[in-house]
Amino acid sequence: MSEFNEFDQQGSVPNRETGSIISHAFEMYKGVFGYAVVAMLVYLLGGYVIQLIFGVDSASMVEEMRSSGGKFNYWSMPGVPLYTTASGLFGLLLSPLYVGLIYMVNKYNTKNPIEFSDLFIGYRQNFVNILIYSLLSGIISTVAFVLCVLPGFFVYPLLLIGYPILLFENASATDALKKSFNIAKENYGIFLLTTFLGVLISVAGVILCGIGIILTAPFMMIVMYSTYCAFLGKPRQIMYNKEI
Repeated sequence: MSEFNEFDQQGSVPNRETGSIISHAFEMYKGVFGYAVVAMLVYLLGGYVIQLIFGVDSASMVEEMRSSGGKFNYWSMPGVPLYTTASGLFGLLLSPLYVGLIYMVNKYNTKNPIEFSDLFIGYRQNFVNILIYSLLSGIISTVAFVLCVLPGFFVYPLLLIGYPILLFENASATDALKKSFNIAKENYGIFLLTTFLGVLISVAGVILCGIGIILTAPFMMIVMYSTYCAFLGKPRQIMYNKEI
């Protein structure tokens, strides 16, 4: 049997300014960097295995897209429909790792010792709602990008603090969506700029050195935590205790 106990601890909180939030995220990222890399490696390894299973070669696919002159039909490639479905499901099942990373960041911020098992707290705490939220936010983002790429960038900030709300407030998926949307709507300029810089830093690994994405991609999860702290205050640390 297990239960969650909460207690107050010391910790830093950024100002409600983009610069302060990003700086805070950098400081927090230093404390969980190794675990963030592990989470990213799990994601990449899983994606690679799925490619092997369905016989999809992403490298050759990219090359065909470049040489097709804009006439490349992605869905006509053998195994692609099943591969896309499997990849989406895999990504959905990995979403609790994002919550686990956010949990680790808060432990680091509140000067609590971090354990490797903390990375998997999302599979024990509010698991179903995390999956539902990931599915809903994924659908919303996909629709926005399909309609036109630009609207997708304007929609994403509205979802920025959903994962921290799911973790620290044990909220339902719909409540997390609503609360994230309402807070972002009232402070949209800050959320938009913070999201833009967070995404820019997260994809910097691809721009600078392809494999570097392993080091930079998880940064966006830390931005979510720092933004949550800025607008809702530092959450009390949730401690997971196992009873024998």
